[in-house]
Amino acid sequence: MRQKFEHNGETIYEWEQNLNEVLIFIRPPEGVKARMIDCKITPEKLTLGIKGNPPFINEEFFDRVIADESMWTMDNGEIEINLQKVKKASTWDACLKGHGELNPSVKTEVQKKMTLERFQEEHPGFDFSGAEFNGAPPDPRTFLGGVPYK
Repeated sequence: MRQKFEHNGETIYEWEQNLNEVLIFIRPPEGVKARMIDCKITPEKLTLGIKGNPPFINEEFFDRVIADESMWTMDNGEIEINLQKVKKASTWDACLKGHGELNPSVKTEVQKKMTLERFQEEHPGFDFSGAEFNGAPPDPRTFLGGVPYK
């Protein structure tokens, strides 16, 4: 479920998350090609802009990422930034610090989705697609002893 970050009434980017990654989607100005993009991903920060210009985004992540496993692509006029979470199954309240936070009902839905993803990953022979929770969902990172790491 994509979340929007808006500034002065304009959508700056959209983002979503799952167990392992945070995805950021940005529509650059018309005519901008992938070869014109300057994108740097470090464990703590995203810097994005058009080469030769000041960055459009120069912000810290909500939590650390695995920079060597993160990447960006551009397809059909949209930049997609794929960030690999250091803390698998952690729920990010925002993708970049200072850019708002998930409202409680959206956070609950995200945690439900990620908990079901975790169940599916840990029990591949079962189908959890129709599963529902009664009450508040558990934290997908800590539920039942926490997330096993490979």
